[in-house]
Amino acid sequence: MSPQRQNRERVAASGRPPGPARSAEQLAREAAEAAELRWHQTAPDVVALRVERIRTQVDRLCWAGIVLGLAFTMANVQAFAAGSAVAWSLPWLAAWLLDPTVSLVLLAILRAEQVTARYQVATGPWVRRAKWFTLAATYVMNTWESYVAGSLSGILLHSVPPLLVFVAAEAVTDLRDKLTETVHAAFMEAASRGRERPAQSTHKQPTPARRKLFHDYLDEARQAWSSDVVISPAWVREVTGCSRGLSSRLAEVLGAEVASGGDRT
Repeated sequence: MSPQRQNRERVAASGRPPGPARSAEQLAREAAEAAELRWHQTAPDVVALRVERIRTQVDRLCWAGIVLGLAFTMANVQAFAAGSAVAWSLPWLAAWLLDPTVSLVLLAILRAEQVTARYQVATGPWVRRAKWFTLAATYVMNTWESYVAGSLSGILLHSVPPLLVFVAAEAVTDLRDKLTETVHAAFMEAASRGRERPAQSTHKQPTPARRKLFHDYLDEARQAWSSDVVISPAWVREVTGCSRGLSSRLAEVLGAEVASGGDRT
C-alpha cells in the first residue's frame, strides 16, 4: 500500500476532514467572527462614541495650551502693573492679582462656551465682547513695555502667547460646535444604513432580534404622542425605552415635526 493511501485511510478513520477542508472551515469561522466584530464596530452609538472621544481630546489639548499661555503672560502683566514698586512691597504683591483677575473671567467664559457648544446653544453678543476685551487687555499689558522701548524682539516674544490664546479661544468654540454636528451626523449616517446582523456559524447561538435603530424609536414616539403631551427627553425615554443620549435627539426631531405640522403616521 502506498504512503499516500495509508495517510488518506488514517484521516478517514479519525473522522477529521482533509487539510483543504479544515482550512476552508477555519476561514469560514474567521469570516463570521470578523463580520460580527464589524457589525458591532459600525453600530451608531459606537461610531458616535469615537467622535465624542476625539472631541474630548481636542478640548483637553486646547485647554492645556490656553492655560499654559495665560501662565506665561502672568509674569509680564505683573511687571507691567508693578512698575517701579519695590519687590515684596504691597503694590508689588497686589500687581500679581491683575492677570489672574482677567484670566479667570476669560476661563469662565470659555468654560461656559464649552457647555453651550456641546448642545449647540447660541450665546449673546456680550459673551464674545467680554472674551475679546479680556484677550485684548492681556495682549496690551504684555506688550506695552516692549512697544515703549521699541524692542521688536520683545514685541514678538510677548505677542505670541496672548495671540495664541486669542486664536485658540475662538477656534475651540467653532471646533466644539462642528464636532457636535459630527457626532449627530455620524450617528444618523450609521443608523440610516441597513444593518443586517451577520449570519452566525453553526456552532454559535441563533441570531438575536434586529437592533432597534433611530427611526424605530422615532416611530414609537410618534405613535405615543398626543396633543396634550409635552415632548421632552424624559417623556421620550419613558415611551420608547431609549438611552438618555438618544432621547434628546429624538425629542428634538419629533418636536420639530410637531411644530411644522409634519405627518406622524
